[in-house]
Amino acid sequence: MSEQNVWGMISTSFNKIKPYVAMISLQFGYAGMFIITLVSLKRGFSHWVLAVYRHAIATLVFAPFAYFLDKTTRPKMTKSIFLKIMVLAFLEPVLDQNLYYVGVQYASATFAAAATNVLPAVTFIMAVIFKMERVNLKRIPSLAKVIGTLITVCGAMVMTLYTGPIIDIFWYSHGSNHHKAGSASANQHWATGTIMLLSCIVGWSGFFILQNNTMKDYPAGLSLTTLICLMGTLEGGVVAVIMERQKRAWVVGFDSRLLAAAYSGIVCSGIAYYLQGVVNKVRGPVFVTAFSPLTMIITAVLGAIVLSEQIHLGSLIGAVIIIVGLYSVIWGKSKENSESESKESLTCEDEKAHELPVVAHKKTPNNFHDKNSSQLEHHEKACTV
Repeated sequence: MSEQNVWGMISTSFNKIKPYVAMISLQFGYAGMFIITLVSLKRGFSHWVLAVYRHAIATLVFAPFAYFLDKTTRPKMTKSIFLKIMVLAFLEPVLDQNLYYVGVQYASATFAAAATNVLPAVTFIMAVIFKMERVNLKRIPSLAKVIGTLITVCGAMVMTLYTGPIIDIFWYSHGSNHHKAGSASANQHWATGTIMLLSCIVGWSGFFILQNNTMKDYPAGLSLTTLICLMGTLEGGVVAVIMERQKRAWVVGFDSRLLAAAYSGIVCSGIAYYLQGVVNKVRGPVFVTAFSPLTMIITAVLGAIVLSEQIHLGSLIGAVIIIVGLYSVIWGKSKENSESESKESLTCEDEKAHELPVVAHKKTPNNFHDKNSSQLEHHEKACTV
């Protein structure tokens, strides 16, 4: 009996930390995608074509798993669900991914990195507007979420905009390989770039908001992921044909282009959409996006290890600030979840305490007995959920 209790405690603890492990692992995946796609784009790979191939590969890989594993959970497709999937496919696979690269071309990489780290704040605001998040500044958990979001954004801005002296953490980091980002030239269209990047962030945040809503009507996670990637391939293909007229841009061999499309498609489209959808359904869109600034920290470390890039003092200071803000948001969310779960359990216990015993009488009409038993079954199911 004691062994069963121990295994039960271990299972409960593991279930609690699974969302954190999933979201942190995804940030490593995004950081790897950033390095791999950066190499392919510098070698002339079109981002319009990359978005199409990326989601086409994800569709082919995840379609068999979705067909066999979601047989019992896949609901009937309706016009409303199909419309939501089309919008989801447009928001992230088409709008977000392409506008980000266009914004970088018009503004600068530094400004783009700073802008995309505002994602948690924008998602938090949208979640409050759509009543997915509760904000009561008189309560500590809500105040921790708001303050943590602001701290995370500030840390991302410091990490991006402040350089500082070089910190030689890794002995094999060489200064000769580091290329400092230059200032933007005067002829760059900053207004256009800013609009593109802001649209990218709003589209990405909208994707998480709508994904949370869609998962309630279509809980088959793998099937939803596959359909988003499929529609993203079709919608992105139309946009790519219009924007990319040269046939050679579509040619892919066994090189960095294929690696970028395969890695980003399998890891950052297929696996990411699925895990984000599962966690989004349980913890909400704010929890999912709260981990996104970690990508900058992981990318900086991987850049120092793999590409021998240098780490500056500003990156370390910003990383510490991001971790503090992230902890504040996560603590607030976990506190609210534990409070809501305790309230639900107390409500069920209170209702059970006031239940009257059911006494069977021979003269009781059958319809009354059936009605009473059905109500009790419904009540027991509600309290055991």
